[in-house]
Amino acid sequence: MNFTRWSARFPGTQRRAAARSEHAAAQAKRGEGSVPAARGGRADPGTERSTPAATGSPADPTVSGSGSGSGTIPAVAPTRRPAVIAAVPSPDELSVREVLGRLPALVALVHGPEHRVAYVNDAYVAGFGTRTPGAPAHQALPELGELGLLPLLDQVQRSGKPRTAKNRTTPGGTHSYTVTCTPVEFPNSAEGDTDPHHAGILIHLADVTDHAEAAERLRASERRQREAAVTLQRSLLPQELEQPDDLRVAATYQPGGTEAAVGGDWYDVITLGAGRTALVIGDVMGRGVRAAAVMGQLRTAVRAYARLDLPPHEVLQLLDGLAAEIDASQIATCVYAVHDPNEGLLAYASAGHLPILVRDEDGTVRRAADPTGPPLGTGGWLHTSGTIALGPGSTAVLYTDGLVERRGEDIDEGVAALERALSGAQGTPAVICDRLMRALGVDADHDDDVAVMVLQQPARTGADAELFHNAALELLGGIEAAPRARAFAQGVLTSWRFPVELCDLGVLAASELVANSLQHGTPPMRLRLRRTDRRLIIEVTDGDDHLPRRRRAEPADETGRGISIVATIASSWGTRRTPGGGKAVWCEFALPDK
Repeated sequence: MNFTRWSARFPGTQRRAAARSEHAAAQAKRGEGSVPAARGGRADPGTERSTPAATGSPADPTVSGSGSGSGTIPAVAPTRRPAVIAAVPSPDELSVREVLGRLPALVALVHGPEHRVAYVNDAYVAGFGTRTPGAPAHQALPELGELGLLPLLDQVQRSGKPRTAKNRTTPGGTHSYTVTCTPVEFPNSAEGDTDPHHAGILIHLADVTDHAEAAERLRASERRQREAAVTLQRSLLPQELEQPDDLRVAATYQPGGTEAAVGGDWYDVITLGAGRTALVIGDVMGRGVRAAAVMGQLRTAVRAYARLDLPPHEVLQLLDGLAAEIDASQIATCVYAVHDPNEGLLAYASAGHLPILVRDEDGTVRRAADPTGPPLGTGGWLHTSGTIALGPGSTAVLYTDGLVERRGEDIDEGVAALERALSGAQGTPAVICDRLMRALGVDADHDDDVAVMVLQQPARTGADAELFHNAALELLGGIEAAPRARAFAQGVLTSWRFPVELCDLGVLAASELVANSLQHGTPPMRLRLRRTDRRLIIEVTDGDDHLPRRRRAEPADETGRGISIVATIASSWGTRRTPGGGKAVWCEFALPDK
């Protein structure tokens, strides 16, 4: 049933309605029943409303009841009235002085061609002190001159465009500001008025001292990290290159510019014995301390593998597996080469590295051809070795990509530029290193690490050539091979004018090595004697690839003491497998200083 429509017809309803009307009138007379003003603001009398009498009062017994057929009207909850919002002042009611005066930033207003002071806010006064209005800026605002802002004011006045100067530091270094100069027009200037006396500049100085100090701390931290990485990098590189008897070698390393993190370039020179020398250069992809640490591990591993005197491709094969174990996310390129003065060749293997360049004595530059395999750490590839001639008077260059790679250019163009620079480079290896770096535009601001190694096979003539000799004897086998080898060694060493004691030791070593080859090796066999300016080298090769080892012979044994004798009397000795199959056993004697 619709009580709103039918309630007026119920008995007694009219009497209750009249009573409610009288109660509401009494409340109005006492000032009760009006909606209070919102807290924190003033109530608008024109917007106040009284609670309608029809709502009744919950305490009124005439409007309460069960509503179960008693004929009474159920109680109605009172309605919440919205609070009246205080009026917000219009921006037009605020003065510019009030706004600028309360800003935490430093604000100054100047006008006219001499930039006379018109106004400074409280923050400006607190920062620099009281300023005299009407005085020129160069007199009244000397801090602007210290910050180098007076020319900026002239630029803003001429151009009519705002300018910003970031991180201007006071002479004492106590504060840093970012300054914005904005052109303004005074109210008394007419539209289109170009009179500079009616134009002004609003100078806004935001204190960015905390930001500047944080940025400087960050830069200092980056410098320390870079210095630590460079120190680590240089400590892992050889402090002094080994200088072989038959080669002149020089190398240089330059880290990237101050904005670039240090990389993982490295190089090394390793003497293998018997006059042979290993040369290696590589580059770990990536930058920072991690790349330098991986580089150090690879360089150490190269030196260990080189002592095995393996062919170049086998060394790279071992490095490939090791690089994946060190860090699977790091990839490195590398060239490993071995110089043999007896053959006049440079045997090499490349793992994704740039080609070796060789300049002959006549100035012709040759580029080492394939084989080139993928970088170290990729796995699944069998590396192979190649050779390139390195005769007397030749110069070879090994380098990393930082020397020839440029943004926006093909790397082959950089290699071609290096070939042109090498063709005209003369002098010692150290001089050639410097000339190549300058020719390729590598300076202190270069954005990548650069490592360069230059090696020369000198063309010796005159007295210098007398210090380097070679002699070889083919051993045909049979019972006369050992006596022939001893006689040959005696004659050669005597002709080289060695002391008698050294001649006797050399003959004994040659005899023992030949006897070992005759007993355990297979033809073809050869005895080779080589003299340098610092040592005597005796080497015997044969066709058997079984490498002898030093062992302890029992007192009753009639054999097994040859290698032990050689190891005892010689400065050093070693073995290696030869490329065509077979082996070489060698020993060295240091020559007495003259």
